Amino acid sequence: MELSVLQICLLSVLLVGVFVLPLSVHKVEENLEIFLFCCGVTAVSISHVWSWPLVEAALKDPIKITLAVLIAGFLFRQFNTPLQHITQKAVAKIGLRWTMFLIVCILGLVSSLITAIIAALVLAEVVVMLPLVREQRVKLVVLACFSIGMGAVLTAIGEPLGTIVISKLSGAPHHAGFFYLIEHVGWFVLAGILLMGILAARLKAGKHAPGEHATDTREDRSLKSILMRTAKVYLFVMALVLLGDGLKPFALRTVSHLSENWLYWINSVSAVLDNATLAAIEVTPEISDRSLTFLLMSLILSGGMMIPGNIPNIICASKLGIKSKEWVKNALGLGAAMMAGFFVLLHIVL
Repeated sequence: MELSVLQICLLSVLLVGVFVLPLSVHKVEENLEIFLFCCGVTAVSISHVWSWPLVEAALKDPIKITLAVLIAGFLFRQFNTPLQHITQKAVAKIGLRWTMFLIVCILGLVSSLITAIIAALVLAEVVVMLPLVREQRVKLVVLACFSIGMGAVLTAIGEPLGTIVISKLSGAPHHAGFFYLIEHVGWFVLAGILLMGILAARLKAGKHAPGEHATDTREDRSLKSILMRTAKVYLFVMALVLLGDGLKPFALRTVSHLSENWLYWINSVSAVLDNATLAAIEVTPEISDRSLTFLLMSLILSGGMMIPGNIPNIICASKLGIKSKEWVKNALGLGAAMMAGFFVLLHIVL
């Protein structure tokens, strides 16, 4: 649909607000799920794209993620002690640095097979068992979520981004199959995961004993806490569905016909907007292999910079009580540096 100048202006202001307000207004940061839901409803209303299929999608799409979070909450509640013993043994046997390196790398590499959701749930459970103060723990979570976000894109199983790309390119001339994304971005993703692992290994231990839970990150495992956290994740994902569809006409109007260099940097809006939505707009059968690589790397790198950018971010931030300012403090500069570095690397290699 064609947007008027007024609609474009309103959606532009809304998008800026989604970036800025969680970082500058404490009430917004404390109630991020409700804020994003209101932004999603506003975006859909401005774009005039309300429909029953959209309402159904907003209600149904979060169900799988929410169920995974709910079931995992009960499972980890039951099997927390064995997991804690395994983590303690790993720290005792190979040391904290190697343990953190392996956590980040292994979860990143297997996320394309076990899904980003499961990888994030495991991360949220294990990370509180490490002898780290809160600041270092948040840094480790950010690094691991970058790693999971990169690794999950390699197959159609890991996350919706890979599913959409492979589906849209399954015909001629690309004939995308299961290993298509591994062939195109596998080496770049592997480099990114290893880099996150190395940075994780450089984090310093806190004053807690191995396996001891820091009081500010201890998860409340009561039934009420699990249900409340599950409800927040459901509302968060619903908000992103509405926000993505509400901004889709705006994205079609403004970014769909830009060159790969422009798209690479403009795709940084993936920090707050579902990257699968952008991929659905930008990926067409006519896209070149070079442009596809630029597009995918920009989406997966920028997705780690803010909490709404990726499902692993949302899950870990919810379970560990990480606020938007904390996340941005540790992720924005890292994400920007990685985007700049890979931009140069892609130009050299491709």
